[in-house]
Amino acid sequence: MNTTLLAFVILYLVGTMGIGIYAGTRIKSTTDFAVAGRSLPLAMVITTTFATWFGAETVMGIPAKFVQGGLNAVIEDPFGASMCLVLVGAFFASRLYKMSLLTIGDFYRHRFGEGVEVFCSIAIILSYLGWVAAQVSALGLVFSVLSGGAITAKAGMILGTTLVLIYVLIGGMLAVAWTDFIQMVVLIVGLSLIAIMAGEQAGGAQHVLNMAKENNWFQILPAEHSLQTWLGFVGTAITMMLGSIPQQDVFQRVMSAKDSRTARNGAMIGGFSYLAFAFVPMFIVASALIIMPDQTKDLLSNDPQKVLPTLILTKMPLVAQIFFFGALVSAIKSTSSATLLAPSTSFVENILKNLKPGMSDRQVLLSLRITILVFTALVLTYAISMQGTAIYDMVSSAYQVTLVGAFVPLTFGLYWKRATTQGAILSIVAGIGTWIPFVVNSVWGDGHYNEVIPGQLAGLLAALAGMWLGSLLPQLIRDHRTELAHLA
Repeated sequence: MNTTLLAFVILYLVGTMGIGIYAGTRIKSTTDFAVAGRSLPLAMVITTTFATWFGAETVMGIPAKFVQGGLNAVIEDPFGASMCLVLVGAFFASRLYKMSLLTIGDFYRHRFGEGVEVFCSIAIILSYLGWVAAQVSALGLVFSVLSGGAITAKAGMILGTTLVLIYVLIGGMLAVAWTDFIQMVVLIVGLSLIAIMAGEQAGGAQHVLNMAKENNWFQILPAEHSLQTWLGFVGTAITMMLGSIPQQDVFQRVMSAKDSRTARNGAMIGGFSYLAFAFVPMFIVASALIIMPDQTKDLLSNDPQKVLPTLILTKMPLVAQIFFFGALVSAIKSTSSATLLAPSTSFVENILKNLKPGMSDRQVLLSLRITILVFTALVLTYAISMQGTAIYDMVSSAYQVTLVGAFVPLTFGLYWKRATTQGAILSIVAGIGTWIPFVVNSVWGDGHYNEVIPGQLAGLLAALAGMWLGSLLPQLIRDHRTELAHLA
């Protein structure tokens, strides 16, 4: 066990927890807790949107996929994920910011009524299970690796999650934003240092890049030009690119900006920054194939998520180890903190308040904290039960439900004046109703459906058709359209 390194990591966790707790002293209302009082400057919006996606899968999941299948294998993340933030900034941030909403579910209520609000909010909340569980699993892996197995993965999950939970419970989005800023600085400095050292040990950066070219890792488009292959490529690309747009954690980070211009620019810069820096862990793992070829190949076959930690612990000096695990913990904490807050906020604002109208701001704030505690317990239980599942797979499967159920009503609600409540309902029913048989066939059948067309792409096309037909056909459902200023 490397007690010095483990001590540094725990000290870092406790230190950032202290910052989050201090941020909690400035929480006076639900708005402060949920969207940081809409007060963040551009630099903090950039770092907190960048931190939206830079989590466990970026450091340990994406690099393993990259060296196994090249850029084509990681089209969903980082390419799709980064373009999600860019699209949010370009087409959604300013319009939504001017509406002064607390959650993304509030938009569905204003535009289409409470029924659509509840259905879309449930879809959004469910999508977080796999995403947050991936971060919790990574925390367990970190503690297990650092302690040499003295701390089990399960115990590591519980310890790490508890430390994150404390400052989220107390400080909300303000704590998330403050700690994100510090954690992203640590992450960028730490991983950049590791990349330089790994490149030198591998014989120079050019040597690593030449190996990548020889293995055709820079091939991003499908090698086989068949309709089925291209449908699969498109379906994979749009899962996070579009499915993550109607997500509460993205919404909260962008809506925490001090004005609409900051919200727009922060999301776009954060998205491009994420795409650029996601290549750093890929470079480090590619270097590992040169530095320790046999060990890396064995890990890629059996436990690819341990390639980077093993490289750092066996080939790097203590200072590099401290920077790496500081960066890794930063990535995990920044993502897990916001993704604990987001679904809890959606539940209270868009489901509980419909069941219990007339709640005071103090009651809402208390309900938020209780919900965060309950959701964390559920996620921790789910993460422990899913031990052994690849982090990348847990994340990539999380956003299909929001792609087929929530993306179309949001986009058409903002940009098409003729979109109606009936159209939104039919879109949700058609999208999810088409997608579910694909999921069932994939889990309990032979997976043939997805070989013809990806389930999430079929669901999205059905949702588009449902919105168009439902809005243009005679209206059998009362239309809840609200004439909003941004649609004028």
